[in-house]
Amino acid sequence: MNGRVIGLVVITLFVVVFSLVLALGGLGWMLPMENVRMIAREYLRIAYNPFDMNYTVMSPEAVTSIVWDFRGLDTLFETVVFYLAIIGSVALARGIKSSPPEKKVEAYGLSLIVKTVTRITIGMIIAIAASIALHGHLTPGGGFQGGATAAIAPLLVLVIFSKYYLENLGVRKNVMLSIRSIGLLGIGLTAFSVLIIGLLSGVNAYVFQNQPKSTAPIGLPYQIGGQLISGTLWFFNIFEMFAVAAGFTIIFLLLSIPERDVLKCIKEEGGEY
Repeated sequence: MNGRVIGLVVITLFVVVFSLVLALGGLGWMLPMENVRMIAREYLRIAYNPFDMNYTVMSPEAVTSIVWDFRGLDTLFETVVFYLAIIGSVALARGIKSSPPEKKVEAYGLSLIVKTVTRITIGMIIAIAASIALHGHLTPGGGFQGGATAAIAPLLVLVIFSKYYLENLGVRKNVMLSIRSIGLLGIGLTAFSVLIIGLLSGVNAYVFQNQPKSTAPIGLPYQIGGQLISGTLWFFNIFEMFAVAAGFTIIFLLLSIPERDVLKCIKEEGGEY
């Protein structure tokens, strides 16, 4: 108990002191400098420039424009690396199966009050995660942030209810791996979508092309029904959200495997522990 009190006091003091430092200008003025570097100025100008449709991403969110358009190929490789890391984790845990519950699934977990509050909170978490991803081309956020937020929902179920309860809901390793694979496939298809349209139309196009360019006069629509979607950016964020949420959920499921089941599997394979 003393350790918890000390930890709470330390965190509270840190928040208060850091807030005072910011309020008193201890980190310097946070306003943008008058002289913006040329590359930053170009990013800001090209991100949303409806006056030159051959030279814009049509997204007012400059960071998302950089991540999924200016350096989209780099982001794709980062997503693939994350996917391979998940595959590696699954490979390390192959053959390890959780033992069946010893009692009714409802008997596991915390109190009824905590479970009831969690049921309400999970809906809010998923709604916020969807908002972060779907509006990532308009406001700070995006697919990764939305997916990481959505992954909190199954994590809460693991802690508050139990691993068995989560699996009864259909949230299993293989299911999440399939969702993650679909998300990665969707990102790949979106990256090649304009190129495929160009090949079918006999028009020059490029991989990761979003809006029309002077040498490649096609692109995905930047709005649907009057709503700005910024071409490929909206689709990238959606697929990335599913890929990231499923990936983190797989890790949570693997980490929640009881130690006795892991040791049992090692013993059966002739290992030592």
